[in-house]
Amino acid sequence: MASEEVTVTPGPPSSEVVEIWTDGGCKPNPGPGGWAAILRFRGVERELSGAEPATTNNRMELTAAASALEALKRPCDVVLHTDSEYVKNGVTRWHEGWVRRKWRNASGDPVANMELWQRLLAAAKSHRIEWRWVRGHSGDAMNERVDRLATAARDHGAPPPTPPDQVRGKLLPRGEGE
Repeated sequence: MASEEVTVTPGPPSSEVVEIWTDGGCKPNPGPGGWAAILRFRGVERELSGAEPATTNNRMELTAAASALEALKRPCDVVLHTDSEYVKNGVTRWHEGWVRRKWRNASGDPVANMELWQRLLAAAKSHRIEWRWVRGHSGDAMNERVDRLATAARDHGAPPPTPPDQVRGKLLPRGEGE
């Protein structure tokens, strides 16, 4: 019996991975909306959020993911957690067909939210991303936390960002000399 040789290439150490949790929503849908993201690198976190007076759940979900990836200053290994199957499936399954069909869906209609999909894909391009879907409102602590931030942004407008001098430690990976 011949033995097979298997080569396993380990991924980056977990200390070198940026973890991101995103959420977005409206009430009612469509209506006023908010989005939020939490980025974590080497134990240091950054919260992002924003709001729009008239939008949809899907637009807020896309905005959260794009904004989080745009906040990274250099190419990174990322694990992005989302409770949006729309975002996860769009990025991992559907977008290649849309591009091939000149941004038309399988029915031949223009892809909804095309400009946000293009923004998200551009933001994702320089990173190695593992997209993880998490069931919303199921007790996942980080998903619940980012949901509260998105809801607060929707209800009260986005809070001002934390001033850099109040953030302890190196927040996100940066290139040499930055």
